[in-house]
Amino acid sequence: MKNDTIFITVTSIRNANTKRKAMTRIPGTKMTRSIMKILLEEGLPKSVTEHMKDGNTFLDVRLKYFGKGKDPCITTIKYISKPGLRIYSHWSGIPRILGGMGIAISSTSRGLITDRKARQLKIGGEIPFQIW
Repeated sequence: MKNDTIFITVTSIRNANTKRKAMTRIPGTKMTRSIMKILLEEGLPKSVTEHMKDGNTFLDVRLKYFGKGKDPCITTIKYISKPGLRIYSHWSGIPRILGGMGIAISSTSRGLITDRKARQLKIGGEIPFQIW
């Protein structure tokens, strides 16, 4: 699983969120940039900055918290499709997360898109993770 960039991204965000860290660093690949672009559009992280160090590209993800108690904006992030068991879904079978309050990311022939956009475009695909 060390080459699965989606797993690394999801785990890094989940771990930083549970420890109430302000920032986490993930590898800057095409896949992680797409994931972060979707999450930024949905307003889940505060900001994402890209930088290079020793010839490697990294993304610094600043997480968003609410109030004095630092309640996390991301309450749950769940890895669904694993390398040993891929989960695919038809566009009509893509799950609605918390009645539309959460997001299921879908990997389609048109790239990574949210569950709402996949239903709108009527295209299915692999569901790597869910977030709410």
